[in-house]
Amino acid sequence: MKLRDQMPELEGATEWFNSSAIEKKDLVGNKPTLIHFWSVSCGLCKEAMPNVNEFRDEYKEDLNVIAVHMPRSEKDLDLEDIESVAKEHDISQPIFVDNDHKLTDAFDNQYVPAYYVFDEEGKLRHFQAGGGGMKMLRKRVNRVLGIKE
Repeated sequence: MKLRDQMPELEGATEWFNSSAIEKKDLVGNKPTLIHFWSVSCGLCKEAMPNVNEFRDEYKEDLNVIAVHMPRSEKDLDLEDIESVAKEHDISQPIFVDNDHKLTDAFDNQYVPAYYVFDEEGKLRHFQAGGGGMKMLRKRVNRVLGIKE
């Protein structure tokens, strides 16, 4: 995805955890959205999760937060394992389980963790991958929300 691209439709989930199915139209026109990709086999994802959860809680009135579980191997396809790791790491936001890589392909995403920030019109405003850079993510989210730092 490139900056200013429209958010893809949230289609093809193997399963949704913590929510019934969410569609793009439920998010766009409402408020900005942070979509983060993670995987049960990704150590960096687990290390970053407290920061993501802090975002979720701190901005809950102003920001939609959706997790996308992107399997990296056959072992990552186990739904019980995904649900267990999600509970263990307090991932209470809606989780799109992408065992068929449908959303991963729609985003053209190759990384975990990866973070996509969309404005309320559904345009991509920021992308970053990797475990660090939470300061930059916060700065971009604040900019999209119109919060002065």
